[in-house]
Amino acid sequence: MNPFKQLFRLIKINRVITHYRLDHMVLANSKYRALIWVNRLLFPWNWRPTNKADRGVRLRLALEELGPIFIKLGQALSTRKDLLPEDLSVELTKLQDDCPPFDEDHSRRIIEKALKRPINEAFSQFEATPMASASMAQVHGATLPTGEDVVIKVVRPNIKPVIQQDVSIMYSLARLLELAVKESRRLHPVEVVGEFEKTILDEMDMMREAANAAQLKRNFENSDLLYVPEIYWSHTNENVMTMERIYGIRISETEKLIEAGIDLTDLSAKGVTIFFTQVFKHNFFHADMHPGNIFVLPDGRYAAIDFGIMGTLTPEDQRYLAENFLAFFNRDYLRVSELHIESAWVPRDTRVNELESAIRAVCEPIWDRPLKDISFGLFLMRLFQTARRFGMEVQPQLVLLQKTLLNIEGLGRQLDDELDLWDTAKPFLEDWMQERVGLKSLIKNTKRNLPFWIENAPQIPGLVHSVLNKAAHGQLELHSGQLSRLEKALENQANQQRQRGIALALIGGALYLEFQTWGWDWAIWVQAGLVAIAAYLIVKK
Repeated sequence: MNPFKQLFRLIKINRVITHYRLDHMVLANSKYRALIWVNRLLFPWNWRPTNKADRGVRLRLALEELGPIFIKLGQALSTRKDLLPEDLSVELTKLQDDCPPFDEDHSRRIIEKALKRPINEAFSQFEATPMASASMAQVHGATLPTGEDVVIKVVRPNIKPVIQQDVSIMYSLARLLELAVKESRRLHPVEVVGEFEKTILDEMDMMREAANAAQLKRNFENSDLLYVPEIYWSHTNENVMTMERIYGIRISETEKLIEAGIDLTDLSAKGVTIFFTQVFKHNFFHADMHPGNIFVLPDGRYAAIDFGIMGTLTPEDQRYLAENFLAFFNRDYLRVSELHIESAWVPRDTRVNELESAIRAVCEPIWDRPLKDISFGLFLMRLFQTARRFGMEVQPQLVLLQKTLLNIEGLGRQLDDELDLWDTAKPFLEDWMQERVGLKSLIKNTKRNLPFWIENAPQIPGLVHSVLNKAAHGQLELHSGQLSRLEKALENQANQQRQRGIALALIGGALYLEFQTWGWDWAIWVQAGLVAIAAYLIVKK
């Protein structure tokens, strides 16, 4: 990294921070507030008049002046409504990622180097004028020799050193912020920069984005809800991605949708179904579903583009989120509190009645509004804000989910302002919960785990004998880490007993109905024996 370039970059950052009074925003109430005036008097580039706009506007303008990487950071921060004051997060949503296009000759060279052939061999037609240009990449239209219309996404030339330089500076500023302002530690600025660095580097890898698109396409194969464009792997590498061109109407263009005969109410409900299907059925969701990335096809299906940011949840997070939503809409705040503690989103020693009281104070006023006006996204945001008072740490996977849910709600209510999100989501969540604790889940888990149980069964007697022998001779020791894992395992086992009881009850009910229907022939006895063995293994697991 060129030290002179970094020095000039630091001077520019200092000038912008001072002009937009961001130093005052951060240091005014700290013990380092004298540095504000030292900085302004010491350096001549800070002698010009400062901007007097509201703080949110000043922050947005400063990020825009600092360039694409800082704009990306601002966009990422705009989703962190659990960390930032509302006026700042709202203003940051106005940041635009539009950038001047880079020269077409650069595009040609990057494409030819990536595909290892002249561009006129790779494509029968290439549109030199880009369709769109953002901070990380720009997009060109083209046609394959086989006749398919495609778009080519090309990473900006020499962008990686610029990102590395600016991210390195961001880390330094974040560490200084943590040292100078004690209250800022609650915002975890170094962790936020770390999350941003990972996200932005992932967005630069076109192979990763192409793989995300391919996975999402498989998940919605033959679906009447969502269409995902085809990836042309022969024309894709780390710096170039070639994808089927989508001809549709942007979801934000409601007048054109109405002219095309699209039912906006049905489209709105489909959007909610797509979201919950991705999160709870596929556990792989498009986490950047803003209007620019969503089109509507003539047949009424959604079509998604830009797969750089995808989210996943653990099975535990899936279940706890579903139960949180159901408990919230049943106004069971005690259960919401218990779920936060069980999932370790808040410390284990949190007093459940205090957390319940805090959650009730946040949630109860929501019920004064019509059900269709209740926002899942805002509920989740307020829930996390409340939980932070009880020591809840940043959960990156939940932040992506919150951002996506807010986007989906915004799109849905833009299409249909009467959208009742709960009416659409509740049956889906209830069915999903039934599948997780019902007979289907029992059989699925048994099939998945049975080979492992059979493989390890011969070792169990020897392991049990070894442990008991050590215990009898006082040689059994557990380290702190092992104790922690043992405690967690015991807690998980206790939490799962209720589900297993429900599963066994469902087995009994299913067998009883089958006996009533088909009688007591030998096939039923065999089935009953197999199910009983499966149930025994699961309960003993």
